Amino acid sequence: MNLVFASNNKNKIKEIQSILPETIKILSLEEIGCHEDIPETAATIEGNAILKADYVTQKYGYDCFADDTGLEVTALNGEPGVYSARYAGEQRDANDNMDKLLDALSGQSDRSARFKTVIALNLNGAQHLFTGIAKGNITLQKSGNHGFGYDPIFQPENYTETFAELSSEIKNKISHRAKATQQLIDFLNPTK
Repeated sequence: MNLVFASNNKNKIKEIQSILPETIKILSLEEIGCHEDIPETAATIEGNAILKADYVTQKYGYDCFADDTGLEVTALNGEPGVYSARYAGEQRDANDNMDKLLDALSGQSDRSARFKTVIALNLNGAQHLFTGIAKGNITLQKSGNHGFGYDPIFQPENYTETFAELSSEIKNKISHRAKATQQLIDFLNPTK
């Protein structure tokens, strides 16, 4: 089965393809000739996932799935949330985002947070949503060089390492994206 993944983020594409069974092949936006930035103007993570999936289905006619992810920090009333990628500005720089977040949490004792991924799947004229949550804490400083985004400052529950310190094998079992993707796989392969 070929499915378009409405993303040009090579890190995300690689991570999701490594989680999916070999029977599901991901096509990127580039591979279907979609080179424009798909608007992410919704006020929620779910809304952005739906916007991206609908854009590809309506404009290009493909069955596809899209995800959106946000980091929700308890002490910041759920921020940066839907604005996680642009938290420190439109340049979408991961280090700037992490620095701003660490600064915002300076002196805070409650460092609990969660990553939330929502996948919107458009398949055979119907839409399905899958949600994955990874709970944890924001560390005091960056640590590790694996992963991307906020991984160097997010320590998942029951681990002493950040996502950026864990192997991709472990992260791809416990992450928010892995959990949402597993629901997608279970939906696409109900006999397994």
